Amino acid sequence: MTTDLTARLFRLYTGAVHDVLRAAGHDRCVLPHELRPLDPTLKLAGPAWTFSGITDCTRSRHETLLAWTRVLSAAPAGHVLVCQPHNRQVALMGELSAETLKSKGVLGYLADGGCRDTDFILAQRFPVFHRFFTPADIAARWTADRLGEPVTIGDVTIRTGDFLLGDRDGVIVIPSELAEQVIAQTEQVATTENQVRDAIRSGIDPVDAYLKYGKF
Repeated sequence: MTTDLTARLFRLYTGAVHDVLRAAGHDRCVLPHELRPLDPTLKLAGPAWTFSGITDCTRSRHETLLAWTRVLSAAPAGHVLVCQPHNRQVALMGELSAETLKSKGVLGYLADGGCRDTDFILAQRFPVFHRFFTPADIAARWTADRLGEPVTIGDVTIRTGDFLLGDRDGVIVIPSELAEQVIAQTEQVATTENQVRDAIRSGIDPVDAYLKYGKF
């Protein structure tokens, strides 16, 4: 079921999903616009696996890197990793980490923080959303503290199992209990929007198109 929902969600786009969620009364579903795709041609779609961390300069390089590799080891295939680092100084994604996650079958990565090794990750075509670039790494500076527990980014709380869709317009979060319903409704919206698009191309007046289809 999860794999099917992921495939269906991947074919959709954030604007349509947002409209469905908002109509259902779920306004807090859009992550901060500062989170951008490393490669805007790659979409992010799938269930989330969440983790967080803290700035900690008391730990050694070995301790922090060992903790990080344990996160990578625990990351489940078929999920999108979502990191709340509580940090604005270091990179929470780099070349070797992206290579590891892609090899494990992880669908993508989102960090409310930094990214480095950009050219290498772009060559891998692994979907990454991030807030900023920096060459600084986590060694002796940052460590993960909670795996699989809810995280908050902006004003949106994300739980492991919630669904994410990210494209060049931004990132939307779908609560797990609503995922099947929202995806089905968004598929209907997309069909209607295709009809409106065809009508506009055929020369229909936009007012008439809106009144006919109830969508614009």
